[in-house]
Amino acid sequence: MDNVVQPAKIPHTLVEDALAILFGTLLVSFGVTLLKTAGALTGSTAGIAFLISYLTHLSFGTAFFVINLPFYWLAARRMGWAFTIKTFCAVGLVSLFTHLHPLFIHFSALDPFYATLFGNVIMGIGFIVLFRHKASLGGINILALWLQDKYGIRAGKLQMGVDTCVVLASLFVVSLPMLAASIAGAVILNLIIAMNHRPGRYFV
Repeated sequence: MDNVVQPAKIPHTLVEDALAILFGTLLVSFGVTLLKTAGALTGSTAGIAFLISYLTHLSFGTAFFVINLPFYWLAARRMGWAFTIKTFCAVGLVSLFTHLHPLFIHFSALDPFYATLFGNVIMGIGFIVLFRHKASLGGINILALWLQDKYGIRAGKLQMGVDTCVVLASLFVVSLPMLAASIAGAVILNLIIAMNHRPGRYFV
């Protein structure tokens, strides 16, 4: 059998990482803006931030930033400081951009179902950009990975449990049609990630 020569890994430069985090968070935050305008939500940490923003006077950006604060210690232990710093920057930029987008973009007419589905598509693409550059948006995903390492609790099960709680809690916040659209959008987002972010598929 012929030996297969694997291409040499070419790591991303600091400038490439910085630009990717900038572009990725711009996409994610714009998707969040579409969901917020439509009155929809999503799962995981962002879903919790949406619920808090709908129930209180806190903005999504502020809630999202504060919720993520306890998880950076776990991120440093589980993934290292490089990942943690990139994730902190990504979370901070998403929080900032969700405040800035409404200052420059105003929707006079926006179909809520279209906005919810398309917003999740944009968010999914943004997540892929961040993942490819070893960054994330922290939160529940970090906790799930830590509990899996520490206590053997499957990360996927915890993530599903949290998303289920977010959906159940949202029954008291959003209408049933918007809840259905939010669930469909979350499925689309996760499909995008599943199809485009598989370990071993890419060399860098």
